[in-house]
Amino acid sequence: MREPDVVPVLECENLHVSYFTRAGEIPAVVDFNLRVMPGEAVGLVGESGCGKSTVALAIMQYLGRNGRIVKGAIRFRGQDLARMSEEQLRRIRGSRIAMVYQEPMASLNPSMTIGRQLVEVPRYHERASRVEARERALEMLAAVHLPDPRRIFDSYPHQLSGGQQQRVVIAMALLANPELLLLDEPTTALDVTVEAGIVELIREIGERFGTSMIYISHNLGLILETCDRITVMYSGEAVEEGTVAQVFERMRHPYTRGLFDSIPLPGTDRTTRPLVPIPGQLPLPHQRPKGCFFGPRCAHFCEGLCDRPQAMQVVDGEPGHRVRCARFRDIASLGQRPQNERTPPPAPGPVLLEVRDLRKYYELRDRSLSGLWRGRPTRWIKANEKLDFTAREAETVAIVGESGCGKSTFAKVLVGLESATGGAILLNGRDISRLRIDQRDPELVGQLQMIFQNPFETLNPSHTVGAQIARVIRRFGVARDRREVQARAMQLLDLVKLPREFYWRRPRQLSGGQKQRVGIARAFAGRPRVVVADEPVSALDVSVQAAITRLLTEIQRENRTTLLFISHDLSLVRYLADRVVVMYLGHVVEQGTTAQVFAPPYHPYTEALLSAVPIADTRVRKKRILLEGELPSAVEPPSGCPFHTRCPRKLGRICESELPPVREFARGHRILCHMDPSDLRKMEPVISFAEPQATG
Repeated sequence: MREPDVVPVLECENLHVSYFTRAGEIPAVVDFNLRVMPGEAVGLVGESGCGKSTVALAIMQYLGRNGRIVKGAIRFRGQDLARMSEEQLRRIRGSRIAMVYQEPMASLNPSMTIGRQLVEVPRYHERASRVEARERALEMLAAVHLPDPRRIFDSYPHQLSGGQQQRVVIAMALLANPELLLLDEPTTALDVTVEAGIVELIREIGERFGTSMIYISHNLGLILETCDRITVMYSGEAVEEGTVAQVFERMRHPYTRGLFDSIPLPGTDRTTRPLVPIPGQLPLPHQRPKGCFFGPRCAHFCEGLCDRPQAMQVVDGEPGHRVRCARFRDIASLGQRPQNERTPPPAPGPVLLEVRDLRKYYELRDRSLSGLWRGRPTRWIKANEKLDFTAREAETVAIVGESGCGKSTFAKVLVGLESATGGAILLNGRDISRLRIDQRDPELVGQLQMIFQNPFETLNPSHTVGAQIARVIRRFGVARDRREVQARAMQLLDLVKLPREFYWRRPRQLSGGQKQRVGIARAFAGRPRVVVADEPVSALDVSVQAAITRLLTEIQRENRTTLLFISHDLSLVRYLADRVVVMYLGHVVEQGTTAQVFAPPYHPYTEALLSAVPIADTRVRKKRILLEGELPSAVEPPSGCPFHTRCPRKLGRICESELPPVREFARGHRILCHMDPSDLRKMEPVISFAEPQATG
């Protein structure tokens, strides 16, 4: 228990934040309360648009000209930030309060070296000398576990990987020893292995510097691993708050339950225990309902009770656990996942897609005068090296690995955006590996379609939704007559569960999840045999992710489409895939059924990937395996085993000099590794449970 006389580092009291536009006042945050004690880490979670980032910007006093705190107070060490002068705020920002943003390049100047940007912090805030500032910057680069701090110090931002850039931004934030650190989705765009390193770093920061932290994220697993307490936000207000154990194990608000039902925890299954998306959408700030803001989406709504203003209430017998729900004492089912109708998975058909010894190299030439004069040999980027796997009709095959492992390159070769250097890709027995998109007939193009990660960049903003779907229908000969084309487009909108009136809307009138549904409708408009889904839900809220993955499953079952699911989210892969292909530096290092890949024996890289996955379940215990170093360059890949430079189970010289053999365990489960099969079989599970798993 904390002493009652300890002054909070930060306290938001009855905070109301509004933006003022031509249309009038837009209340972004309503009646928000938050307290952060010294050395404490508090997580803010909720869907996009719920007000998490607005709270962070209000703390930093970065609301802009049209943003204003209209009521309440934000006190830092007892002083109201809103009443401070600009000069006082300048002294606090970056020194006593620091912020790490989602996109590191938004905080780094591309025209300045890393060292010059770091040195500015102690020079400005503490009037340190150049020599002292330089030494402190180098020490902090080492403290955030960056390799060769002096090289990083002299580098420009573009010369660093995404994970290195994020570590630099964290180092910059810590240089002035802040009392409060705000982290706004700092790992969203990073690989799970890099994310695990950042999470470990954040944990070390709290222990070493005693820094208080506010961690904003939609990833409940990360909150579990980094925070002491959690505040769940919905439509601008806090709906539940408490310790991580209280909220994760004894949640009381229906919205909190809905968030957990939308994420693929161990035990969920797309056929027997599918994810349950939250119905409806987050209301716009000026269209909030009376009473409980969550009421229109809540299965427990009660007229005459829930349509009245709701206040935070203390949960009986749980100090610090509060909930904004009039019926939380009456709802006994919140602790259990809802039971769903069990739908048998589609039986896989014959092999539809076969990849044999596929290689894709890119020529890299030195075109400078010195390179031409010296006659330097041509070098090659080996993006894909000897890929071998198959995919059956109506089967979902997941391709996983870090950025740069060759997943997306393979997808480009498959759909004809690139041609293979060697090997073969057989679609129904026909080799298409060297047929570029302009050499493929419409029927072949229609059989292979793609769902892209970012729907914002794949929809034409000047054309209606209906026109973009109709164009695909006509292009691939599904229908020609105008009425038939429109009828087919309407059926596709029904299939992706969008209202038919969206046919006449433009992309700017749709939410991110709705745009992704349009992208799915367009991908299936040509009646494809194979659909490549390249990170199709990574940028979406967890509830929208649940809806999209459920939608893909239903469409696949109806059309018997083969789905190649490219992702770095292994929790989602475990939930969705029938089989898994693990790639590292262009090689397939392990493949098998999902059950085989997620249980020992593992390839050491698969073992590390599984260890890095954040899981929002307090019963889960994981082995901690942090990979050292970065993914090697595909221009100069290591000799021998491609993973030996980072492998925690490296055997010695044989791993450095010889490519490992492919060892087969159960039928179809193959691992590329020098380890003796008996040693691989002795591996312990990465994920275990502290107690027997509930079956409710």
